Amino acid sequence: MKSEKNKIRGAQFVIYSGLVLVSLASLFPFYWMFVMATNTNDAINQTPPAMVPGGNLVSNFEAVLNSIPFFGAMLNSFIVASSITLGVLILCSLAGFAFAKFEFPGRTLLFVFILGTMMIPPQLGLIPQYFIITELGWLSDLRAVIVPGLMNAFGIFWMRQYIASAVPDDIIEAARIDGCSNFRIYWNVIVPIVLPAFATLGIIVFMAIWGDYLWPLVVLQDQSMHTIQVALRSLMDDRVRDFGMILSGTFWATVPLIVVFLLFNRLFIKSITDGAVKS
Repeated sequence: MKSEKNKIRGAQFVIYSGLVLVSLASLFPFYWMFVMATNTNDAINQTPPAMVPGGNLVSNFEAVLNSIPFFGAMLNSFIVASSITLGVLILCSLAGFAFAKFEFPGRTLLFVFILGTMMIPPQLGLIPQYFIITELGWLSDLRAVIVPGLMNAFGIFWMRQYIASAVPDDIIEAARIDGCSNFRIYWNVIVPIVLPAFATLGIIVFMAIWGDYLWPLVVLQDQSMHTIQVALRSLMDDRVRDFGMILSGTFWATVPLIVVFLLFNRLFIKSITDGAVKS
């Protein structure tokens, strides 16, 4: 018995040690970014480079504020990312509910078509979308980024799969017998059950939109409408690059992503564990 317990403890020690090492390796890029954000350019470029935080975090961030409208760009990014995330959650959950629990002609074909759009590189739609935005008069308007981002094929697929496995048909039939409309079934039955799926999809979409660079660069030509990624790019000078300033801006631009993940990580983990149990 003791030998078996020792083997189990040894295996647990190896597993937990491996998890700790992987976690440290995953966190190192964030630590290194913070170190560079707090040091001068000379300390960063020396050999070996500085490996401990310095005392220039405030001065580097002041240089960022003097170079770009940082807080305005952060606000633009927050408006865009929040609007798209909320819209995607509503539209994709409604579409997922329809595909999972309703029978209608062409359902399978339409769902396969939606999945097929995931195989098309988004760069191929850059020029047609630009012409549409130009005709609508939305250049240098946040609507040019928000509206095209509301359609998300992965979101429809994710919500359809989760609703199909997590919501029993008996509950929906019971709600219909009680006289609930389809929208009331969605709001009072589907939404409370799929909150973990909402959290997972919301985190994925928010992070993707927050880090998007190409499309905002194309359509948001006015500097006052720049998102944070486009604004940070303007810190890169072709002749002199102040890495401390650049990484300081990047560090503070990453903070909202960390906050969003910490707020919803329990539901995110729950959605993963629920899927593992169901499978």
